[in-house]
Amino acid sequence: MPSQLQCMDCGATYPMNQVIYACTACGGLLDVKHDWSELTITRELFDQRLGTLDAPYRSGVWRYKELVYPDVPDDLIVSRPEGNTNLYHVPKLAAWAGVDTLYLKHEGENPTGSFKDRGMTGGVTQARVLGMTRVACASTGNTSAALASYAAFAGLEGIIFMQNRQIAVGKLAQGLAYGATCIQINADFDRNLALVRQISDELGIYVLNSVNPFRLEGQKTIMIETIQQLKWHVPDWIVVPGGNLGNSSAFGKALYEMRQLGLIDRLPRIAIVQAEGASPLYRAAQRGFDHLEPMKAETIATAIKIGNPVNYPKAVRALTWTNGVVEMVTDQEIMDAKALIDAAGIGCEPASACSLAGTRKLVEHGVIQRGESVVGVLTGSVMKDPDAIIAYHSNQLEDITPTYQNRMRQAGDSVEQIKSILLGESVPTP
Repeated sequence: MPSQLQCMDCGATYPMNQVIYACTACGGLLDVKHDWSELTITRELFDQRLGTLDAPYRSGVWRYKELVYPDVPDDLIVSRPEGNTNLYHVPKLAAWAGVDTLYLKHEGENPTGSFKDRGMTGGVTQARVLGMTRVACASTGNTSAALASYAAFAGLEGIIFMQNRQIAVGKLAQGLAYGATCIQINADFDRNLALVRQISDELGIYVLNSVNPFRLEGQKTIMIETIQQLKWHVPDWIVVPGGNLGNSSAFGKALYEMRQLGLIDRLPRIAIVQAEGASPLYRAAQRGFDHLEPMKAETIATAIKIGNPVNYPKAVRALTWTNGVVEMVTDQEIMDAKALIDAAGIGCEPASACSLAGTRKLVEHGVIQRGESVVGVLTGSVMKDPDAIIAYHSNQLEDITPTYQNRMRQAGDSVEQIKSILLGESVPTP
């Protein structure tokens, strides 16, 4: 039986060639379900492909083609290629967080600077399978950059709906640079997502937000690749920022499937970390996940500034599968953790730093134990939001004090003044 789409709630199934984002019977979210009964899927298969120059397996997504989209013809795959991002062992940051073993998986090293490229190779590939000519998304920034790039690469028209304020310049610029049709709308992300779904349905445009299940199939490979990089040893914890909850949903699905296939012998625990000002999942967790209460989102971490996450049911499922937890951190904690990741020579966008800040908080609360191994996921590049970096280190962020400030020094055209700075002496104002 070929792959198919299946509702996670009522189990209704749909063919892969149908343009559909939710179950027509009950409105539930859809999963891509693969039939692996006639495939040989082993660790050795994926290890043999490491380092190949051959398409599509040189991609850190399509190396795992059997787990992502086994039936798709290779000539329809749209890949830059993506993935193959580094897993950094960071003892100093581990000590700050309060654990012995910490790794940071840096998805900011993807082609457009975020994990969204992994999802977009899956989504744009499906757009080609369906014969679509236009693709669209609502975005806080990273999705728009990935969509614009992959659409251009595939010869499709990319269309981006974004709010008209608080968009990081490094993200807005990418959408324009890659030639997408960019529309700034006087509405927040959640309203823009509703608009893009309605208009795309009326105009026959393919939606590539994470409500699209093919996006999540690509994002699953973050987890598969991480565990392969750990030589198939499973860490105790996976800590991930939570916005629209696509990554945490994809991670849960990946781990569940890997366990079913015998690629791993146990599941790590997933910790989803949200910004305090955009924390509907955290608030629902405090109530035992009785229901999702949307909220008006406000946080410096623009990539996760989402108050009504579309993947809430899948994220709760991932937490259930993995005995996971949800934590919340303040913008102050986010920016301080970001400053430390940046100063380690790794760097990340603000939302990414939730992984480190959240780990420290979970250790303080006794949830993560010092001896447990942790992988934190960094979702975006340090260059995604340069304004936030400058504002933090120049102490220009409202209600945030730069605990780890790297102040810009000033000097005149003077050898003596410059030498004084380098020798740690006070320098008169030039």
